[in-house]
Amino acid sequence: MTNRLRFFVLGMLAACGAPAPSAPPATTTPPAHDGAAGHHAHGSLVHRFENADAWAKQFDDPARDAWQKPADVVAAMEIAPGMTVADIGAGTGYFEPWLSRAVGAGGKVLALDVEDDMVRYMRERGAKEHWENVTPAKVAFDDPALPTGRVDRVLIVDTWHHIAGREAYAAKLAAGLTATGRVLIVDFTKESKHGPPPMHRLAPDQVVRELSAGGLSAQVLPTTLTEQYIVVGTRKGG
Repeated sequence: MTNRLRFFVLGMLAACGAPAPSAPPATTTPPAHDGAAGHHAHGSLVHRFENADAWAKQFDDPARDAWQKPADVVAAMEIAPGMTVADIGAGTGYFEPWLSRAVGAGGKVLALDVEDDMVRYMRERGAKEHWENVTPAKVAFDDPALPTGRVDRVLIVDTWHHIAGREAYAAKLAAGLTATGRVLIVDFTKESKHGPPPMHRLAPDQVVRELSAGGLSAQVLPTTLTEQYIVVGTRKGG
């Protein structure tokens, strides 16, 4: 199991704020550093998300709303109708109904994930729930493959702390933004009752530095979230 795979795998575990179910089984690897800037060892817990139907019971648990506060997160994005929004690490599509409504009929949501079965699940869910403006797609571990200069908002929830080479990844995000585009990183505070062990969490000022190194102007946003912080990055000069 590669370190690049690990960031999405563990990020989705963090997103649900709960221990993994008994299936699929975990495999273990020794802690390791990959040498990427700002990267850290993730410990021995590694899971694949090959059964999206099983994981949906955790990722889309209504109890998650109480601390994830999706309405507040989407409000912080300041989405206007007609925008193009990318949700990176979209999983089973937890945020997609909110984002779909925010962009409206003239907008577009790119629901991106690295797991084939998550993309399959979102496509089927979207057909059932009539997500007419949502396009699920598989992306590489180290490249979100955003269309150059055409994305108005990027959302990355509970995953940034597992990305290897975050500064280089931030540069790829910057390249995909419109002149007035924004990247929002939502991640766990050191004190949060949810998420990974505190030693694997990032302070918001570190996220600011990483986005800045990738060519974005970044700052911590005020938020009503009690378990998480929000860092926003914009195109420099935009």
